[in-house]
Amino acid sequence: MKRISVLKRNMEFWEIIVGPVRWYDITLHSLKGLMFYVIGGVTVSVVAFLFTIKFLLELAARVVSFLQNEDRERRGERTIYDYVRGNYLDPRSCKVSWDWKEPCEVGHTMAFRVHLYYKNGQPFPAHTQVPLGLRVHIAHIELAMDVPVTQEVIQEPPFNMVKIAFTVRKAGRYEVSVKLGGLNVAYSPYYKTFLAGTVVPSKTKIVCHFSTLVLTCGQQHTLQIIPRDEYNNPTSNSPSLTDQDAYTVDIHELGPLEETSAGVSCEKSVLSNRQTCQVFLRLTLHQRGCFHTCISYQNQPISNGDFDIIVLNENEKSAVERNVSSSGVGMYFDAYLYSTASTANSQWQLPPMQRRLSVATEDEDEDSPSDSSTPEKVKKPKKVYCYISPKQLSVKEFYLKIIPWRLFTFRVCPGTKFSYHGPDPVHKLQTLVVDDGLQPPVELSCKERNVMAATFIRFLHKNIGGSETFQDKVNFFQRELRQVHMKRPHSKITLKVSRHALLDSSLKATRNFSISDWSKNFEVIFQDEEALDWGGPRREWFELICKALFDTSNQLFARFSDTNQALVHPNPNRPTTLRLKVYEFAGRLVGKCLYESCLGGAYKQLVRARFTRSFLAQIIGLRMHYKYFETDDPEFYKSKVCFILNNDVSEMELVFAEEKYNKSGHLEKVIELISNGAQIQVTNGNKIFYLNLLAQYRLATQVREEVEHFLKGLNELVPENLLAIFDENELELLMCGTGDISVSDFKAHVIVVGGSWHFREKIMTWFWAVVSSFTQEELARLLQFTTGSSQLPPGGFAALCPSFQIIASPTHSSLPMAHTCFNQLCLPTYDSYEEVHKMLKLAISEGCEGFGML
Repeated sequence: MKRISVLKRNMEFWEIIVGPVRWYDITLHSLKGLMFYVIGGVTVSVVAFLFTIKFLLELAARVVSFLQNEDRERRGERTIYDYVRGNYLDPRSCKVSWDWKEPCEVGHTMAFRVHLYYKNGQPFPAHTQVPLGLRVHIAHIELAMDVPVTQEVIQEPPFNMVKIAFTVRKAGRYEVSVKLGGLNVAYSPYYKTFLAGTVVPSKTKIVCHFSTLVLTCGQQHTLQIIPRDEYNNPTSNSPSLTDQDAYTVDIHELGPLEETSAGVSCEKSVLSNRQTCQVFLRLTLHQRGCFHTCISYQNQPISNGDFDIIVLNENEKSAVERNVSSSGVGMYFDAYLYSTASTANSQWQLPPMQRRLSVATEDEDEDSPSDSSTPEKVKKPKKVYCYISPKQLSVKEFYLKIIPWRLFTFRVCPGTKFSYHGPDPVHKLQTLVVDDGLQPPVELSCKERNVMAATFIRFLHKNIGGSETFQDKVNFFQRELRQVHMKRPHSKITLKVSRHALLDSSLKATRNFSISDWSKNFEVIFQDEEALDWGGPRREWFELICKALFDTSNQLFARFSDTNQALVHPNPNRPTTLRLKVYEFAGRLVGKCLYESCLGGAYKQLVRARFTRSFLAQIIGLRMHYKYFETDDPEFYKSKVCFILNNDVSEMELVFAEEKYNKSGHLEKVIELISNGAQIQVTNGNKIFYLNLLAQYRLATQVREEVEHFLKGLNELVPENLLAIFDENELELLMCGTGDISVSDFKAHVIVVGGSWHFREKIMTWFWAVVSSFTQEELARLLQFTTGSSQLPPGGFAALCPSFQIIASPTHSSLPMAHTCFNQLCLPTYDSYEEVHKMLKLAISEGCEGFGML
């Protein structure tokens, strides 16, 4: 019992001690629970409060944005409630999808789609109208060249897609920027790379091209080739680029008849560099002689792959090197003059008194009087001597073996062509025919024919700077012309003229100018005007004075037809008040433009004129040919020249004379084209000769004095030998430039006739987008397809007469047609931008199809 009471007392004692502890533990748990409850509630309240504030701020921002940025026109029926619900077009919610797989080639019509969405993720219904504020900008990064685009709403559910179509021509990296309301869509801007197309042989060229190569037996020669695609991009995009069999070289010997001519074997190897888009073609020939070569890519000739090759042995090579390193004085080759080639066939021949020959240099002019103006037909081989200098090739004979007499003189220029033939029938020597397009071709046989021809070619290459490509010749021309005027300072000289009497005041101001003065920098001052000449007045003077000289209204130059698109030619019926000195001034002005262009930069000046091909040919000393009528006087060519060419003339009673009528239509006089020509009948055998004489009279003889005075002024500033390195087409590019066609000028002056709303709003939008993507070559083709000429008159599209018209054709999805007599382009309707691009390009490339001549 005692033990039980002790235990009971102990328990009571411990209860007294543990009781408060137990109560404290219960209280602590209650406090912790209360604390977590309070803290959790406060946290939730704070978070809810913050989200509420954020919502209110975003709502306020949308309301402010709605009120500030949305004008009534764009807002339409949209309300603040739409903004609150996110029921508005949001650039960041839109997406872009691409309709092509990378990498893609240039030249194709590309498209991508912009998917439009509301802020809340629902599709934005674009319906039939592209949303305002959608801006797409595509540009070549390196060239900073913009690409035109078209926008079209896709009429497919959910009607929230806009199709963007475009076409690129230049290979490289492009930036595609898609913006909506000034904000980038999704991940815009995007960067896309377009590769060059496959190799097109007609665009592929040999670098530093020559019409004739001089090689040595057994020595390797490397030709550098730049493969290019359809749009002139250097390309390595071809699996057969490095294939040895892709490039073929066809070489045959010149001289033997075709039946006996055999191919010439050569060693060929091909190396390529895909990074630089270059191909190196290495050739080695082991047979001496003259050969013609044609280089092809996949059995199609490349652009400038046709040329001649003269292969020399080591002794001949050394002889050529000695000849070229000397001054050329006293260097000659023994030869036999067989005939003025094909004299019996007088299709090419001109009356002796009408030939304008190359001028001999002073050192050779002292030998003897020249009989080059009266070449005779040689009945048997005549012993002659061929003298070659860096400037000319002279054919001479010696009377009594001591008196030299010059028979022919040919300039060392690209216009002088050699053709190589087999052994002559008498002396069995290799034959060479020389033709400069001005004199009758001359047939020579010479023991050292290859050395003589190679010497001439080497002199020629030195004269034109080492290459016969146009750009290389331009670079050489400009470098040499700067050298000619190097000692003449380009300091300023004041030219004070009157705007109201520009030509007369300009003639008076430059009346006492020396060549050195013409070489100076003109500081033009217009009377009664205060403008300082920082370049603007000078450029304006050049443009205005070109118009004053070459515009037909001033009667210094004239057209063969009464259309603004016709080319201008010296006027044989100029008023007596216009003296020949004015033509000298015109020549100096053209020379001044050429010299200023050589200086580059802001000095570059182009001649604002479109000269006839025959006039350009006379500037570089070429003879006239009836084919010049085709470009210079198309109506005469169609009505008379073509009729004579295509019909029997035996019953036409034509004679070698030209009737000249006055303005009232009465016969004024009869001009004999050759001596006693009024008594000589034109036959089918000599009608080409007659047409060439007619061209010589109408295009050259009538304006001989005008052309001579023009050349006198021109050659004071630009030496004749520098101009002679170009042909007439290249000379026009040099003087007048490429004549770039402006799409904005085109768009501003075109007349759209007829058509529904669909045609005017859809088809014409696609048409302008396609035209804007065209290269200058394609624009020129479109112009030629519609007007018959690839060039615009000096006033651009505004000067076309009649105006350029686009007619809504009643057909659908067919090729466009053209009526060149009325400058009309008949454009059908199409279903898409891609179809417009395809059909228009096909029409201008294959112009014979769908081409209406009215």
